[in-house]
Amino acid sequence: MKAFFKILITTILSLGCSKMTISEENYSYNLPLGSTTLLIYGGKDNDEYLGKLNASKYDSESIWNQYGKYGSRYNSKSIWNQYGTYGSKYNTCSPFNDYASYPPILVDKNGKFYGYFTSNKYKSQRAKLKLVDIICENHEAISEDVSGWYDKIF
Repeated sequence: MKAFFKILITTILSLGCSKMTISEENYSYNLPLGSTTLLIYGGKDNDEYLGKLNASKYDSESIWNQYGKYGSRYNSKSIWNQYGTYGSKYNTCSPFNDYASYPPILVDKNGKFYGYFTSNKYKSQRAKLKLVDIICENHEAISEDVSGWYDKIF
């Protein structure tokens, strides 16, 4: 597995994505702005588009755009809506339900799977992204101040 990640990183760096880093001890990715944009898909069949995970707060599809569909705490498709399907701690399709049966997935624009977006640290194929950890650990506070948290994180 370690050799796979070294080859993957070498390949990506040769393509010009030098901002992507990897931690050897836990294989966690840190995907800053400007690198591979990850898309969030939720629902039982992962067919519900929920926005972009690591896009600029000015991107209309970013979960960090508090005025956009996916960054608003009031929109039903937003992970920041604590009363909605994807923001509730109790819904089986929410990334914030530690026992979710159908957590969202993260993919790039080519459909490459990056893992499940879930607070369940024991979920098989959980996305090992520092950004996912930050969001899952602070989702309630983030939903109150999406723009402020964006500035702290990025």
